[in-house]
Amino acid sequence: MRKAGITRRTAETDIEVTIDLDGTGNYENATGVGFLDHMLDQLARHSLIDISLRATGDLHIDDHHTVEDCGIALGQALAQALGDKRGIRRYGSCLLPMDDALVRAALDLSGRPYLVWNVPFPTERIGSFDTELVREFFQGFATHGGITLNVAMLDGVNSHHIAEAAFKAVARALRDAVEPDPRKGDAIPSTKGAL
Repeated sequence: MRKAGITRRTAETDIEVTIDLDGTGNYENATGVGFLDHMLDQLARHSLIDISLRATGDLHIDDHHTVEDCGIALGQALAQALGDKRGIRRYGSCLLPMDDALVRAALDLSGRPYLVWNVPFPTERIGSFDTELVREFFQGFATHGGITLNVAMLDGVNSHHIAEAAFKAVARALRDAVEPDPRKGDAIPSTKGAL
């Protein structure tokens, strides 16, 4: 039953998210932030995790709370769907090219959240979207998903391509990490016996 549903309500946002780790990459995302929707669609499609995320937030202030809280809620849903993480591969990595951009993502579903973010954007905005919010999304996602996540831009000149390559690289790494490991059965992938 590698599925989960999370409802997160604060004074700033109201978010409902469902995920299926054994999906086919279907998505239905509506956050009120067009660029974030586009990135969440990429995350679902390339991880093969079905994601449905609905959010309303205080966009009259700015996009910050909505983007950050979507990352938090999605991370919580991932942690819930993984349960005790029996039988998963645990680790994943990807070196992803997109036009001028090349982004590396590596992650460990360790339960020990840590984000290393080396993704400089050449512009402050992608359309009306603040590029520093990409990091905020992944900070919330890693922290609440219990993920050690390392993302680095190796090449890139176009901010849209860099952001999209980051989401796709994380998606592909996540796809590998959540996959059942046929050689391990239902063993927890740690010598400690718990993650």
